[in-house]
Amino acid sequence: MTQDEIALRYDFAQKLARGAGEIATTYFRKPMALNVREKGLHDLVTEADLAIDRYLINELGRAFPSDGIVTEESGGDLTDRIWVIDPLDGTQNFARGIGHFAISIAFHHAGRTDVGVVYNPVSGEMFTARRGFGAFCNGQPIAVRPTALPRDAVIDAGYSSKRPVVDYLALLSRLTSASYGFLQNGSAAMGLAHVASGRIDGYCELFLNSWDVLAGALLVEEAGGWVSDFTADDGLRRGNAILACTPLLKGSLQALAEIGRMDRPETIAAARST
Repeated sequence: MTQDEIALRYDFAQKLARGAGEIATTYFRKPMALNVREKGLHDLVTEADLAIDRYLINELGRAFPSDGIVTEESGGDLTDRIWVIDPLDGTQNFARGIGHFAISIAFHHAGRTDVGVVYNPVSGEMFTARRGFGAFCNGQPIAVRPTALPRDAVIDAGYSSKRPVVDYLALLSRLTSASYGFLQNGSAAMGLAHVASGRIDGYCELFLNSWDVLAGALLVEEAGGWVSDFTADDGLRRGNAILACTPLLKGSLQALAEIGRMDRPETIAAARST
């Protein structure tokens, strides 16, 4: 794929996010129309999720009919050239009238994410990244914080009901014992965007799906941060843990979160077998 083809998708993803944001805003102002349903424990879907999902699939199908599409609500098959989308990341917040949510759009090609867009229509902030060209918020360059010490750092520690709550509590205990501050804001895409823009110092979660993180992970990378290899162990298809942070905190956070460490037994075994 040429850089011109990637640039075309980068521009289109931003246009697409704005269109999806208009749909989200319309529903956000009319909570009675949401028809909130529960897919699982603390896992909601609303009419807004489904409407945005339909819009994104239809628009991408017309613009790039040869590209594959995977979304949280409709699924899809992974191909070499694939859009990976969360129509509404942070549905719990959205359904309760909290304006901390985002449309997350990533374009993944030949084993790497080349385009990432995270858009919060309530704040009007669009975070964008194209591999090799930096990260931006509303067109202005962004960068991770230069934080070097845990006592100066705040980490967004996301909670996943797909992992035992005892594991999450143990993670929080390790972070706070090491003098890290933490928060939990309910949107992985926005958490990663806030790492990329230097508002917080790291994001971690013990399990997420690819549509939750691919766009935000590219933002962090292009903003000068470090991100664990989410696609390891078939993470693109099966989901994985994620850790993203300013580089100076990498060693400390890897040890505490136990995400992306090369000394894990399964990682060592895999390395020895190659």
